[in-house]
Amino acid sequence: MLPFEHIITIDKSSNIALYRQISISIINAISDGVLKPGAHLPSSRELAKNLAVHRKTVIAAYEELQSQDWIIVEPRKYVAVSNFIPILKAQKWNRPFVRTGYGKDLPISYKKSQPEVSVEIAERFDKVLIDDGYPDIRLSPIDDLLKTYRTFTNRKTISKIANIGTGQGVLKLREQLANHLIESRGLTMGVEHVLITHGAQMSIYLAAQLLLDNSSHVLVGEPNYPLANQVFKDTGASVISVSVDEDGIDTDAVEAWCKLKKISLIYVIPHHHYPTTVTLSVERRMKLLALAEQYGFVIIEDDYDYDYHYTSSPYLPLASSNHQGHVIYIGSFSKILDPSIRIGFMVAPEKFIAQCTAYRKIIDVGGDGYMQHALAELIKEGELNRYLKKARRCYKIRRDYLDQLLRDRLGNYIYFSLPAGGMAIWVRLKPPFLVNDLLLNCSLEIVRIDETQNAFRFGFASLSENELDQAVSELVKAFKKMA
Repeated sequence: MLPFEHIITIDKSSNIALYRQISISIINAISDGVLKPGAHLPSSRELAKNLAVHRKTVIAAYEELQSQDWIIVEPRKYVAVSNFIPILKAQKWNRPFVRTGYGKDLPISYKKSQPEVSVEIAERFDKVLIDDGYPDIRLSPIDDLLKTYRTFTNRKTISKIANIGTGQGVLKLREQLANHLIESRGLTMGVEHVLITHGAQMSIYLAAQLLLDNSSHVLVGEPNYPLANQVFKDTGASVISVSVDEDGIDTDAVEAWCKLKKISLIYVIPHHHYPTTVTLSVERRMKLLALAEQYGFVIIEDDYDYDYHYTSSPYLPLASSNHQGHVIYIGSFSKILDPSIRIGFMVAPEKFIAQCTAYRKIIDVGGDGYMQHALAELIKEGELNRYLKKARRCYKIRRDYLDQLLRDRLGNYIYFSLPAGGMAIWVRLKPPFLVNDLLLNCSLEIVRIDETQNAFRFGFASLSENELDQAVSELVKAFKKMA
C-alpha cells in the first residue's frame, strides 16, 4: 500500500481543521493521479495511527470525502477511491472562443440608480485616511467576537444552531438587544418589535419599500444622509428638503409642508444629524412628535451613534416616548464595533416588523446566524458595555485633541463647532477656499465631502493622536498651496 503518511500532509498549528487537511490532501492526490480510481485507502484506525491523530478525525475526513463522491466506504470491508470521481473543471461547450461574454452593459434597458455621492473608500493603507466617522477597530472587541463566532461554528454546535433563514433575527440576539435598548435608551419594547438586518441601510430600505410609492411625500433635512435620500427617491416618492440649523431640523418648516402636502414620512437623525453633527433640541423633538400624531406621518429615527456622547447624558430617543406607533427606530452595530460587521436593527410595531421580515426574504432570506449568536453572547457577558465605556473615554480625548489642533493650526481656513458626541467634526471652509480644491491639493484621502456646503466630515474616532497630527499637518500644507 502507498505511504499515506507522506501523501497526506497535516499541520496541527494551522487554523484549518485536521479532518479538512486530510480530506484536501486525499482530493489532491486523486486529482494529481497519485490515487487511481478503485485504489484502496487505509482503514480509519490504520490511517489514524500512521498520522498520529484521533480515529474520529479520520472518520470525519472520510465522511466528507464520501459525501462529495470522492470515495466509496463499505463498512468493515474497505475504503476505495470512487470509479466516478467528481469533475474538477467546468466542461467546455461548443461555442466560438470570445474573450468574454460580458460587454460594458446589458443589451436591454433597465432601471438605473444614480447615487448622489460616491461612498466608496479607496483601499489605500500607505497614508492616513480622514473617514466619515468610524470606530477604531483597534479598540473594539473583534477578537472576542470572532473567538465566540468560532465556537458557534464547531462541529458539535453547528447542527444545533445552523439555519439558512434567520428571518426576523436570532431570538437570542433580539432578546439581548431589547434588554440593551430598554436599559440604555428607555425604549418600551419586546423581542416581537425587533428585526435584525444587514445594517441600518437595509432597515431604511425595508421601511421605505413598505411605506412609500410614487404618490408619497417624504421630508428630510438639508443637508442629509445621501443614501437615505436615494432610497426614498427610488420608491418614486417626492423628497422634500427642510433646512437644518444648530437646533436640528426646522420643525416650523415641517409643519408648513404638512399643511401643503400629505406627508407620509420624515427621516431624522436627532442625536447627531448627518453630516452636520447637530443635535435636535428638546422643543423640536416634542413638536415633531405632536406633528406626527396630528398629521399622521411616520418618523424614521436613525440613531446610528447614540452610544457616543461626551459632555452629558444624551437626550433619550424619540422612540422612548409614548409616540403611538409613529416612530420606527433604526440603529447599527457597524458604527459601534466595526464597519465590516453588517448587523443593524429596526424597532417598530409588531405587525410592521412581520411585514418587513416577509419583504426582506425577497432580497435576503436571512442574516448570518452564527454572527448574531456571537454578538448576543458579547452583549450578554457585558463585553459590549465595557467596550463602550472604554471607547467613549478614548474618543472624547481624540475629539478634544482634534478640536485644539483645528483651532491652533487651521483657524484661518475653516469654521467648525465642537459636537457634543459622535465620531466626526463637520468642517466648513472659509471663503475663498473650496473643498474640491482642497482635495486636489491634499495628499490625504477625505471620504465625505459636500460641495454644496463647501465642507467635509473629519472622522476623529478611528485616528490616534499621532495620526490626527499627521492629518492636520497635511491639511495645513494643502491650504498653504491654495492661499
